[in-house]
Amino acid sequence: MKKCNARELQRAIRAQGSKERAKAVGTFFKTGKGQYAEGDIFLGLTVPQVRAAIRPYRQMPLREVDVLLASKYHEERLAALVILVHQAQRGDDEVRGNLCAFYLKRTQQINNWDLVDVSARMIVGRWIRECGNQAILRTLAGSKSLWERRIAMVATHDFILAGDVKPTMMIARMLLADDHDLIHKATGWMLREAGKKDSRALVDFLRTHHARLPRTTLRYAIERFPVDRRARMLKGDYS
Repeated sequence: MKKCNARELQRAIRAQGSKERAKAVGTFFKTGKGQYAEGDIFLGLTVPQVRAAIRPYRQMPLREVDVLLASKYHEERLAALVILVHQAQRGDDEVRGNLCAFYLKRTQQINNWDLVDVSARMIVGRWIRECGNQAILRTLAGSKSLWERRIAMVATHDFILAGDVKPTMMIARMLLADDHDLIHKATGWMLREAGKKDSRALVDFLRTHHARLPRTTLRYAIERFPVDRRARMLKGDYS
């Protein structure tokens, strides 16, 4: 195990950067003026490269993780979050509680959809499910921050995997009027996952809220149904 120093890991990550890939990735993640990730800067590493780079640093203390999470480079923030997920997976209740508190104080740095999606379930969702304080989810879902709202939705995946789809339905109801495509997609994704556990609950939710459901959310939510039934559902027929 190497010394858990953020500066060392930053050097290892930056050494693998690719300007050509960074340009392409920046376009994919919508970093242009007025786009959702405006100003985000990429080094041009793949996710497997980042995961390999952090392997010797997975026990990094939070003060060093904080250095990474404050980085202007997307991949260094990703590295920080992968480290936190590793620690949450292997920690006890106290460790997970501390990690969740640390994470929620730094949501401004968790500022792209991939950063949310790699971290929210294990760091936020797992702790909330264990401690039972779903008010945290409701607070996040009511936030002005796009990323906090997405965190709320994706965090419910941990409940789904444990067999409880109610928190997903609760947050999905709260986000019905959200106007951002990234929330529509996340909501549809989580509803689809909930449907794997409880198809009837999903159909009941879609039937009840069909008139208010964003089209993208509905399309994502019904992906696993047969083609002919999907066509009927898109028209509001849930028979």
